[in-house]
Amino acid sequence: MRRLSPALPPLLGAVAGYLADTRYGDPRRGHPVALFGSAAGRLERAVWRDHRAVGAAYTATCVGGVAAAAVLAERTLGRSPAGRAALAAAATWTVLGGTSLTREARTIGGSLRAGDLAAARDRLPHLCGRDPSALDGQQLARAVVESVAENTADAVVNALTWGALAGTPGLLAFRAVNTLDAMVGHRSARHTRFGWASARLDDVAGWPGARLTALLTVAASPDPRRAWRIWRRDGSAHPSPNAGQAESAFAGALGVRLGGTLHYGERVEHRPVLGAELRPVTVDDVERACVLSRRVGALALATTVAARAAWTLTRRHRARS
Repeated sequence: MRRLSPALPPLLGAVAGYLADTRYGDPRRGHPVALFGSAAGRLERAVWRDHRAVGAAYTATCVGGVAAAAVLAERTLGRSPAGRAALAAAATWTVLGGTSLTREARTIGGSLRAGDLAAARDRLPHLCGRDPSALDGQQLARAVVESVAENTADAVVNALTWGALAGTPGLLAFRAVNTLDAMVGHRSARHTRFGWASARLDDVAGWPGARLTALLTVAASPDPRRAWRIWRRDGSAHPSPNAGQAESAFAGALGVRLGGTLHYGERVEHRPVLGAELRPVTVDDVERACVLSRRVGALALATTVAARAAWTLTRRHRARS
């Protein structure tokens, strides 16, 4: 009887974890990412200094601790295919957030269709960090579409990409990096220096998945030529090295104009317009963005699993020859 390939259990686990996210979304209680965030928050309060080096050590401790724990778990389960598959499935389900993303977006979209701006404004902070108090219906819809695009890259494609590149440790380490960026990587008096390392590491970690998201969005688009054109022209105009890739591709795929003035509390950002010649976002585009996000996520799963399998087979073939 042929021995089961060591690469197969993690691949099957990744598929199982993706399907669990599709079916159930995020765990409602005791979510591991929330537990990590609580622990990282306590550590930040204990070690905070207004200094880049201290922030870099904090980031290395948090991310390195998660990666080391995942490596130890993999080694402990090394001779158990079922255990390694279960570990990969649990990690993938923990890290992915595609279903929760589209649920939140559709909840806001439903409020907008019902004309309930107050409910939509109240729910928007669950999806992004913008100040919704002065946003009208069109602006709320645009914020939702932009958040769906950006978080498709962060919460789905990038996670699967790092799972393909570095297995379960890579998958979990990426989520740790992304979580730290959300906690301390933003611009504020407290985090400008302390959070610098987390923000820069998130930019680096998000680079491959953001480009893959754009490519897969083009592939999933009803108008691939337009999606490609807007992405290649406007993707680098965004102040973020990664967010603009997904947002510009979504703009082209949906045929809508994204970007412009954004409000984050007292801070106002004037961002370049993506797809300036296209029409404004409407409420109906929220559902279209959700459908596109799910298609991109499915393509990302197929692409990353196939790439990991091909790489493993190539490595085994070279080892035998």
